[in-house]
Amino acid sequence: MRAPGLRPSLTQRAFDELRAGPLTTLDLARRVLGLQGHPGAASAAVFTLLGRDERFQVDPLGFWSLAAGAAPPGPPLDRARFAVVDVETTGGPYSAGHRITEVGIVWVDQGQITGEYHTLVNPGRSIPPLISRLTGIQDDMVETAPYFGEVADEVFAALDGRVFVAHNVGFDWGFLRGQLAELTGDVPAVRRLCTVRMARRLLPRVRRRNLDALADHFDIPIFDRHRAYGDARATARVLIRLLERASAEGLRDLDALERFVNRPSRRRRRRVRR
Repeated sequence: MRAPGLRPSLTQRAFDELRAGPLTTLDLARRVLGLQGHPGAASAAVFTLLGRDERFQVDPLGFWSLAAGAAPPGPPLDRARFAVVDVETTGGPYSAGHRITEVGIVWVDQGQITGEYHTLVNPGRSIPPLISRLTGIQDDMVETAPYFGEVADEVFAALDGRVFVAHNVGFDWGFLRGQLAELTGDVPAVRRLCTVRMARRLLPRVRRRNLDALADHFDIPIFDRHRAYGDARATARVLIRLLERASAEGLRDLDALERFVNRPSRRRRRRVRR
């Protein structure tokens, strides 16, 4: 159901028009885009809007229709609310008792950073020297920091109602989901996006996709590398650039982007370092 007061996106309007049956390119241009002028320009505009979207198909005669089983467009990307997350941990798997030492969350709305949340966390165990050298987080820094249970409600609120984004999202989501479930009995019902997977599909010519490589590709400085806030803020800026790329590719709503990003690739995937 569309939220009251929000105008439907152009993709949603095209979907609604084609529910009634196929339309020519020029009819779509007129009904959806309000274009009455040069047929070539109208055709180019329709193909720019729908050509990369798998929910729409066009036959050799120029008639557009909905693909079989096509679902209505999801929230437009320019209205989606994102929580870009990075966590630092004691270094091992959650199942082996390792825990979060720092949480950084940066909010992105309408292509801009709009807020942030950051806290050190007492993990209740020592931090291995190798991890301390990597992150700069020492035992004495977290000794007086709050335990996760003391900030769990704040973290939950910072994520709730937003799309959860991280660089290698399974890692950050896995730790936050585990500790939230353990200490509150609940986790926010969030959709998730991975900037590694987004880069793999949207930047196929960029061979390295760790955070340093993508930041360098977009000329984004990273302050406090391997600290949660610094990495989350850099990832947020990478996300903004990837969303711009997605829009340029005709992916203008969250469902279309998720399908495009998560579509299996025939190439063997290499593990990407954080």
